[in-house]
Amino acid sequence: MRKSIFIPDADRTATIELPVMAALIRHAQGNVLFDTGCHPRAAEDAVACWGGLAKFMTPIMAPGDNVIAGLATLGLSTDDIDVVVNSHLHTDHCGCNAFFPKATFMAHHLEIEAARAATGDMTGYVNTDWDTGGKLDALTGERDLFGDGRIVLLHMPGHTPGSIAGLVELDSSGSMLLAGDTVSLQETLATGVLPRNTWNAEALTRSLSEVRRIAKSGAAVIASHDAAQWDTLKTGPQAYD
Repeated sequence: MRKSIFIPDADRTATIELPVMAALIRHAQGNVLFDTGCHPRAAEDAVACWGGLAKFMTPIMAPGDNVIAGLATLGLSTDDIDVVVNSHLHTDHCGCNAFFPKATFMAHHLEIEAARAATGDMTGYVNTDWDTGGKLDALTGERDLFGDGRIVLLHMPGHTPGSIAGLVELDSSGSMLLAGDTVSLQETLATGVLPRNTWNAEALTRSLSEVRRIAKSGAAVIASHDAAQWDTLKTGPQAYD
């Protein structure tokens, strides 16, 4: 994508490569997937997959590079996922929802309203990605997913009306905040300079302040599209515990 979308003072001709992540969280009460990435057909025909959004996003992923294949490297199929949490409903965060027929899907009710709006297809939403007919649990506020403080979903509006983050408490690795596009790049968190693809600047500024507060408490903040951070993370079979 254009770098200036994320870093406004960047050269308008410069581009930036963005990893698209999904996180598997194994809990005693079920397997949780935080975001599902891009639909597999995006690698082969972006226009057919994304329509007009393909003007702004160029897929560089190889065919077969998707969350379904990623789960397979862990010995899991899509049927093994009990809960899918969508940080928000832009196509690069819910593109594979349809492949999880047994899962309960969780998204904020304000995000669902935004995606269903008449202008949704112009603001990053592809309804066939997320509106799959599966069981949908619409969040209205903070949710402790299993009631034990291990996975807590937090409303973090700003990038979109219903953006949410996941605060995860691990046995050995401590706390991690899966920030979604509230923190697309770590640079945004460090500088406070907001991306151009911000729905509401005031709301995002407040959400970033909350992210910083959580980080000061000791949580590692995982940005959604930061290539430099991605290269430092354990991925695939190299799991955090």
